[in-house]
Amino acid sequence: MPTQYWRSAETIERLNHLERPGFAVEFLRRNPSYRQDYARMLRQIARDQAHAEATRTNVAHRWGLRFRP
Repeated sequence: MPTQYWRSAETIERLNHLERPGFAVEFLRRNPSYRQDYARMLRQIARDQAHAEATRTNVAHRWGLRFRP
């Protein structure tokens, strides 16, 4: 979702009905540090596919996440 919609009434209403995991995802999507780290991870994977799993694991550990295939 583009960032300009994050404060729309519709988005806020949807956020009010999320369970904890869904809210956590929305929180991270809005976190500038996470967005930078995630983008850096994608660039690193694009450069070095051989270490993609290790790269995802490192980011997941930093942010307390589990990436699903």
